Amino acid sequence: MAFCKYSIDMIANNTTAVDNIFINNYLPYADPMYVKVYLYGLYKCQSGDAQDNTLENFANELNLSQGQVEGAFSYWQEQGLIQFLNVLPFEIRYLPISDVLNNTKKYNAKKYESFNAQAQEILSGRMITPNEYREYYDIIERLHMEKDALLMIINYCVNIKGNNVGYAYITTIAKDWANQKITTAKQVEERLLEFEDLRTNMEEITKALGIKRPLSIEERSLYQKWVSQGFEDSVLKYVAKTAKSKNKANFAYVDALLEKYYAQRLFSESEINLYEEGKAKAKDIAKLVTRNLGLYYENLEPVVDNYIWNWLNLGFNEKMLEEVSNYCFKSNVRTLDGMNTRLEEYLNLGILSEASFAEYRNETLTLDKKIKSILEKIGLSRNVNQFDRDKYKVWKEVWQMSDELIDYACTLSVGKDQPIQYLASILSSFHDKKISRVEEAKQAFDIVAPTKGNQKFSNQRTHSKEEARKLSVKIEEIEI
Repeated sequence: MAFCKYSIDMIANNTTAVDNIFINNYLPYADPMYVKVYLYGLYKCQSGDAQDNTLENFANELNLSQGQVEGAFSYWQEQGLIQFLNVLPFEIRYLPISDVLNNTKKYNAKKYESFNAQAQEILSGRMITPNEYREYYDIIERLHMEKDALLMIINYCVNIKGNNVGYAYITTIAKDWANQKITTAKQVEERLLEFEDLRTNMEEITKALGIKRPLSIEERSLYQKWVSQGFEDSVLKYVAKTAKSKNKANFAYVDALLEKYYAQRLFSESEINLYEEGKAKAKDIAKLVTRNLGLYYENLEPVVDNYIWNWLNLGFNEKMLEEVSNYCFKSNVRTLDGMNTRLEEYLNLGILSEASFAEYRNETLTLDKKIKSILEKIGLSRNVNQFDRDKYKVWKEVWQMSDELIDYACTLSVGKDQPIQYLASILSSFHDKKISRVEEAKQAFDIVAPTKGNQKFSNQRTHSKEEARKLSVKIEEIEI
């Protein structure tokens, strides 16, 4: 006897854990009295060494006879949840449910003699192996399917696949139906009648696909899905003909097509036609765009789905996409993501057609020429970049500086270590002092000559190269 144990009060105030597997897989199918015995026994396990933990007291506490309690525990032993240790005195042991599910259960062969004979008669094309029988027994006992219900499913699978159908196919169907709570012979019969009704409705579709064999359960389930999604039989027949014309006359390909149409909310034949015509056009555009960008894709479907289709929906036409792809290649933007970024910029500017894009490019070229001239004046020979354009737009459009004032500031920036930053710094000073004319700039700044390190402002203080460099830092603080 253990020297440490819970007190009666401690046990009463504690909790008893019940495995969810028991609640889901066993409780709904067992006799209520058997469930009561199992749960109370689970509770009594916490005081296993107590002197009052006997079969007689157990039965009295539940207001049952000892024979009823023994019968209940016999049921749970048959389910593999408990184990008999002794009969006199009566003693049992609870087993982990997870172990029960993971271990191969032993079944009473006599219990299944009639079932075995009927199943073998149905599957006359081959012999049923012991492992196959064990799978069927598992479905009957662990998924609580009636024997007659399983025999009806086996017979149905034979009608579909032939009398040598593999048991993996049969058990897959049976388990799927059991999970749908189709476990009685009556429920299986109702499901088979539904399938028979479906067969009549599906005749036009199977004819369009050129299928003459019996349809599988999976194919019938696909048809049910399509109808529940809102597709009419006439549309399904049209899509089936389309699949056959592409030498893909099977339910899987029809399902793939319908999934796309459903995602696009296309439910009529005319809507699908327009979509397919547009998609064919989009594929041609994809070829053009990728070629212009110097790219090659063996499969253009992802390009159409991820880029072209979206661009067309945003309002860009084919000519616009051709022009932009050419322009991107010349601008060293040679990826679809890079082109997408450019198109997003044009969309924000309201540039959607090739005409507006041409106008925008002309304006950009004119702007770049002016900026290029400024760069040359301050001694820079590089190409114009977007930062230059942004600065120039601030000077002209926000600060509204004249070309003459900018030119004058250029003469002051020649020879500086960072001439573009120095130029921006001087123009910022002009803006702060509200200087808008060259004459005002000359009066405000007493500058001896635009030579290196010899600039003086109106307070006559000479600025060294280091001070000029600090002055140039100001441009980084300007919000442009």
